Amino acid sequence: MSNDNDINDEAIADDWAQALQEQASTGGGGDTNDSLTAGAPHFDGDIPLPTGSNDISMVMDIPVQLSVELGRTKVPIKYILQLAQGSVVELDALAGEPMDVLVNGYLIAQGEVVVVNDKFGIRLTDIVTPSERLRRLSRG
Repeated sequence: MSNDNDINDEAIADDWAQALQEQASTGGGGDTNDSLTAGAPHFDGDIPLPTGSNDISMVMDIPVQLSVELGRTKVPIKYILQLAQGSVVELDALAGEPMDVLVNGYLIAQGEVVVVNDKFGIRLTDIVTPSERLRRLSRG
């Protein structure tokens, strides 16, 4: 049974790779920042570690929660209780704005939605630097 899952995972990975390759060859995606991907490692299952970094290898398999946030809003409980199928909840984000990518609740990047074979993904457009993360935390 796990062999079928491995084959399916490989097919999905191949579809994503093909879609990204097509986008790169056509120059698609609008305003892309090549400096974001310049020198970035290609992840194919094994992450190359710099020499002398044995300490970080101890945490490489620790699972983290990765989430993509469309927007937020605050509403009273009575509003939540009135929600029904078809209700629309207005968020603070504008249409077309980059979505926030969070790891364990901390903003690490922003990106845009992509669709490949009827599955959603996110293309990272901006990585938050450690200094910017500290600035955002201090702002509250």
